[in-house]
Amino acid sequence: MTTANLLDFDLAGLAAFCERLGEKRFRAVQLFRWIHQKGAARFDDMTDLARSLREKLPAVCEIRPLKVMAQQESTDGTIKWLFDVGDGNAVEAVFIPEDDRGTLCVSSQAGCAVGCRFCSTGHQGFSRNLSTGEIVAQLWFAEHFLRKHLKTSERVISNVVMMGMGEPLQNYSALVPALKVMLDDHGYGLSRRRVTVSTSGVVPMMDRLAQDVPVALAVSLHAPNDTLRDNLVPLNRKYPLAELMAACVRYLPAAPRDFITFEYCMLDGVNDQPEHAQQLLALIRGQSAFYSGPSVPCKINLIPFNPFPDSGLRCSPRPVVLAFAEVLNAAGVVTTVRKTRGDDIDAACGQLAGDVLDRTNAAQRMAQRRTTETRPVQVVRRGA
Repeated sequence: MTTANLLDFDLAGLAAFCERLGEKRFRAVQLFRWIHQKGAARFDDMTDLARSLREKLPAVCEIRPLKVMAQQESTDGTIKWLFDVGDGNAVEAVFIPEDDRGTLCVSSQAGCAVGCRFCSTGHQGFSRNLSTGEIVAQLWFAEHFLRKHLKTSERVISNVVMMGMGEPLQNYSALVPALKVMLDDHGYGLSRRRVTVSTSGVVPMMDRLAQDVPVALAVSLHAPNDTLRDNLVPLNRKYPLAELMAACVRYLPAAPRDFITFEYCMLDGVNDQPEHAQQLLALIRGQSAFYSGPSVPCKINLIPFNPFPDSGLRCSPRPVVLAFAEVLNAAGVVTTVRKTRGDDIDAACGQLAGDVLDRTNAAQRMAQRRTTETRPVQVVRRGA
């Protein structure tokens, strides 16, 4: 008999599980608190549960953590963990400490099928989706490890970003219960403003997320026109900018913030020129050849590219990044340049790779794209 992994359940799911065992809902709340707030992994430690329940549970369920294969700590305090998820696959999670917050970057898939040119995960290909329990286990381990590591009983992780390995919205059925665990006051008690899902633009699932669990949304944009974005983010061929920007507008009424974050990886000679900045302004104002509609209230986060082998790309020089930011800020668009954290342990944005048993022939596809797309894409002007 296969035992259930209690990390797979949000509170409603755990209540239903307890009901099937003949237990009342308050027992699910007790269990949920022990697991997520106190980090308990053994039922014997859950001292306020009835002894009869504690004796019943091991036969039908368990709390199944992920095996930590490696841990690395950066000189800036960033910590990266490599977790074994079986069948030759491993995923990474990263803790980023700052003065006013502690952020955990969580993976949602073993690999990624989107195949963005600038992302190390995409170059590794795709093996499988993670389960809800495998997503939650990253937070469960990191939170309770860090409390012991830092010798505190207070919550350490205040923010979660679904920006690790994988496209979260392509693993929607596992993502939603995981988000609910993060937000639940009996679990980690994070606010919707402090949980961010990052997507490359899976438009139908953006609409569903707005209805089901409207947390903060970050969109991996990286280009201001369809021609360039088709090259950098292949998903754009299915959901082009007109559809993506319209979906952002639809998301905002449900969002916990009054803006969308657009992530823009700065690539030398590819998407970092003044004309690209002007095109980006036209796009978010709804005055572009690629999107004509309501303006999208947003914040733009410029990300210096973190090189990795075989990418065929270079990071924009810092003066170019700052000049690009100045164009946007001068036009009234809040624009920041992301501070690179953990790059000495390959934990920075776009560097997470883990180990992936690829089922998509990604290496072959990426190599072919590098040989056929060696030139920067031509800038397409309105009316051209």
